[in-house]
Amino acid sequence: MPTEDELVELLPGIDGWLAGVERISARVLDAATSLRVISRNGVGADAVDTASAHAKGIAIVLARGANSRGVAELAITLTLASLRDLPNSNRVMHEGGWQRTLGREMPDITLGIVGFGAIGRLVAQLGSALGADILAYDPFSPVESGSGATSATLAELFASSDVITLHSPPSDDGSPLVTHELLALVRRGSVLINTARSALVHDDAVLDALQSGQLKTYAVDAFDLEPPVLTAVLNHANTILTPHLGGYTGASTRRASELAVSNLLATLGE
Repeated sequence: MPTEDELVELLPGIDGWLAGVERISARVLDAATSLRVISRNGVGADAVDTASAHAKGIAIVLARGANSRGVAELAITLTLASLRDLPNSNRVMHEGGWQRTLGREMPDITLGIVGFGAIGRLVAQLGSALGADILAYDPFSPVESGSGATSATLAELFASSDVITLHSPPSDDGSPLVTHELLALVRRGSVLINTARSALVHDDAVLDALQSGQLKTYAVDAFDLEPPVLTAVLNHANTILTPHLGGYTGASTRRASELAVSNLLATLGE
């Protein structure tokens, strides 16, 4: 990962930037005197000081949809791992123990999907194919009758789902979507999966729900910092941590790189 000082040295005279997950600060952009476009090989611009970029007339383009399959498959993987308590089983056996947890099968659960864009729709397809009942909530994208999902309000989804998986962007004001009030609605022993954004959840609310048993498992692939500071909720025994693996597959990275290059060339050619 390049440092801010290294980026400041590299950017003068550069017209187009193929960007990964490096942080692009206002100081870095001040050094980019010729920069016209930042093309990210990902679907978010969280690492970019977008206000500074827009003020300088620098376009930001994203590889939308490139990693959808990888993230959706990870969400289903974390669902299955949580329902069968695989992380704890693995840990206990490595410690020389033997502990069996009664698991649950997908046809016995309701899977709630928050955010029904490209990733959410793939999660619905995969979950439905495995036999789960699917609920979906999205205030901006309709949940059609042929999608394999039933439309629900956010409160209905949290109250009726055994596993809840987040696939929505953070709110404009930065306030968390998953609060104490929402988690009070969930079935005892439910699972929460976050492969989207860390800002979607109130950490204290999730920690309280884990400690009370309202949540059996919290599985998270999204962090403010990489690697993250291990807070109380991240350190909880029933939290599953994965190091931002969602879009980190050979196919997803290939699609993202190809689309990022295409976006870069198209923008420079305008």
